Amino acid sequence: MSDERPYYALHVFCCTNERPEGYPRGSCARKGAERLRNYMKARAKELGIPGTRINAAGCLDRCELGATLVVYPDGVWYTYANEADLDEILTVHLQGGRVVDRLRLAVDQKELRPEQVAVRT
Repeated sequence: MSDERPYYALHVFCCTNERPEGYPRGSCARKGAERLRNYMKARAKELGIPGTRINAAGCLDRCELGATLVVYPDGVWYTYANEADLDEILTVHLQGGRVVDRLRLAVDQKELRPEQVAVRT
């Protein structure tokens, strides 16, 4: 292990995996994940959030909860549906260091909570 500071303080991995139409667990790509990941990357740059990298990722294996992303090294998982959700994650978590509870996914979560479903309607 090195005592050096990491190149990036935070990595955000956004699932952009596409499953076939009708896949039983869903698909982040079919929920707009690629477009939203591109938005998040551009918005993070606009906000000048230092030491942060927004990456596209393959399947994060939480398809039924998608679109999903995970922030490392914090290990915080989120579901999101739109630009407003991503803006909140960017400002509250990445800039402010606080978790966005309404969008956070629990480790053992298998279904979206009512407040998470509401943002999709």
